[in-house]
Amino acid sequence: MSNPDRLASFLLKSFARACKEFGLLSAGDRIAVAVSGGKDSRSLLDLLLRYRGRVPYTYELVALHVAGSHAGLPDLTGLLEPWLQELGVEHHLVPLGLSPDEPLPLDCFRCAWNRRKALFLAADSLGCNKLALGHHADDAAVTTLLNLMFAGRVETLEPRTDFFAGRVTVIRPLIYIEAKELARYARAAGFPPPPPCPYESDSNRQRIAEFLRGFGRHQANIRANLWRVARSGCGRDPRHGPETDRQER
Repeated sequence: MSNPDRLASFLLKSFARACKEFGLLSAGDRIAVAVSGGKDSRSLLDLLLRYRGRVPYTYELVALHVAGSHAGLPDLTGLLEPWLQELGVEHHLVPLGLSPDEPLPLDCFRCAWNRRKALFLAADSLGCNKLALGHHADDAAVTTLLNLMFAGRVETLEPRTDFFAGRVTVIRPLIYIEAKELARYARAAGFPPPPPCPYESDSNRQRIAEFLRGFGRHQANIRANLWRVARSGCGRDPRHGPETDRQER
């Protein structure tokens, strides 16, 4: 098995690049980290902890896990809580608050929207000024194609986006890291795979991700081109704008 510390050092190069290029972290930040239980969100929290030991400033981390077993989502509390306690990270279970007229089962879009709402409300109530999400380079490429094909615009995931007049800022420190590298790190770190999402297999996002994977070794070049075109944004301010997105990782 690969050495997780060595792999983490490799990933932290791209992690640090994103943090510095987009100003994702600052001294005194209180950062809510969305931890769904998958490899991406676990790696995000782990890398944020490691990175804190490398920079000349400090920031607080608060892990948030949205629980939605009542809506048909897997209950990962028993899987995540021992790990979070071992890390010594402040963590909170966030209920997936659904309106009484919300039809069940949820589809992928409504699930993502409600999870994101729960995360924003929890982050704000806990005094967090930033919300870290585990989207990576492959997610950015897929989002670009989703926006192009279904919304008729060329936009991607923003590494940093302010909401509510800057009260909460969403950051994506994994934006330069490939999904396969996160999967490799997760295996080396011994992160157990969570149960599959019951809605993801029916989503357009999943279909496009499979389409991109079909290009094999050409994926890296495709991702780079999509990122370059989307970030140019036809004159759009790259720090703002709508996006087609999914739930936290």
